[in-house]
Amino acid sequence: MLSGLSDWFWQEQLWFPKGLGWADLEDRDGRVYAKPQDLWVALPIALIFLIIRQIFERTVATPLASLLGVKETVRLQVPHNPTLESYYCNITKNPKQTPIASLCKQTGFSERQVQRWFRRRRNQDRPSLLKRFREASWRFTFYLLAFIAGLAALIDKPWLYDLKEMWQGFPVLTLLPSQYWYYMIELGFYGSLLVSVASDVKRKDFKEQIVHHVATILLISFSWCVNYIRAGTLIMLVHDSSDYFLESAKMFNYAGWRNACNYIFIVFAAVFIISRLVIFPFWIIYCTWIYPVTMYEPFFGYYFFNGLLMVLQCLHIFWAVLIIRMAIRFLTHNEKVDDERSDKDETDESEEEEEQAKKDMRKNGPVQNGHTVHNNNHSKIE
Repeated sequence: MLSGLSDWFWQEQLWFPKGLGWADLEDRDGRVYAKPQDLWVALPIALIFLIIRQIFERTVATPLASLLGVKETVRLQVPHNPTLESYYCNITKNPKQTPIASLCKQTGFSERQVQRWFRRRRNQDRPSLLKRFREASWRFTFYLLAFIAGLAALIDKPWLYDLKEMWQGFPVLTLLPSQYWYYMIELGFYGSLLVSVASDVKRKDFKEQIVHHVATILLISFSWCVNYIRAGTLIMLVHDSSDYFLESAKMFNYAGWRNACNYIFIVFAAVFIISRLVIFPFWIIYCTWIYPVTMYEPFFGYYFFNGLLMVLQCLHIFWAVLIIRMAIRFLTHNEKVDDERSDKDETDESEEEEEQAKKDMRKNGPVQNGHTVHNNNHSKIE
């Protein structure tokens, strides 16, 4: 059964244009071609990345965080309560009014005490500022080095300047050592991200991130197997061109360097929009849709490859909306740039409001909307 499934999966009409097949990619006359079995190399590379990341975060990211003044927020530890803990873990982290009333009866707490308990418990599960800084600095380092390496590998290649060259001689395209390592390192890195996603900072676009990582891994793997390597290197270069700006903006944001964060974010937004909403769809996807069919009849691999590119483009549009919204808010109101995908701590603002309300109650009587309520010189506390 497995043998039959393997034969069906690797049949040439799925992967190649009519009249071409795996025999055309056999090494000959000193020329080397990409082979599916080469992708196994990415597995140990992914493992190496996971190890290097742990070392990097401890020996580089943590001292850098201290140097930039990244300060941890001291969070109040919630007292252990079996009833509330069970509800938090098994039912919901954000109980509504009716369940809160029931929990008050079970625990003997007031409604405010139950709300405060859940608020502090949620904050305990949120990643610390140092953890976020470490993650951002790791990704910044990789994306910057990957972009520099990719640019160095492609700077003298004709398909960087004339996209039609991506398909000249396809699929018999000789594999260069720089292309080999560019592919394996990128594939290994995204493989490590897929493994570490469970322990990384979870943002509101967590599902979109999973889809992005899976689509990227499939795209890199498929383009390697069918020798779409020239197109694949350009796609990776375009994606690496903006990500390091975002990660550096996050680093300065966590360090409290507001102006540096804001202006780097604006640069990131401009590069992201140009690379992901202009170059990627109107140059690269255009070339992968139009030029191949001028040489060969469309085949399954042609549709599959371009389908993956369209999935990435949909994610680009989704993220571009968030980015543009943040950029407009900064440019029009000079507000601080915050990552809308991240959950914010609830403790500080909520606790400050409660403490201020108590002070106002003791000093001036009850307040509404920040103003003292006067009632013929009498106060009423509800």
